[in-house]
Amino acid sequence: MRRLGTVTRTAQGLAIVRYEADEDPDIGLTAVDESLSTVGRVVDVFGPVDAPYLAVSPADTVSLTDLLGSKLYTR
Repeated sequence: MRRLGTVTRTAQGLAIVRYEADEDPDIGLTAVDESLSTVGRVVDVFGPVDAPYLAVSPADTVSLTDLLGSKLYTR
């Protein structure tokens, strides 16, 4: 399991995550929470190269407001 980052805000139906890993982020990664439940999929990478953000499209069963402040991971 690899840490993606922390959800800092929501915008246009997406969770915005401050990317915290050293490796380059990939579009299409599955985002999971600490209990390994799928919360969404990375649909965009944007921002400065040295500190990018990820846009995560939430799964149908996930509330965006519940994700605020959550740490997200990928397998």
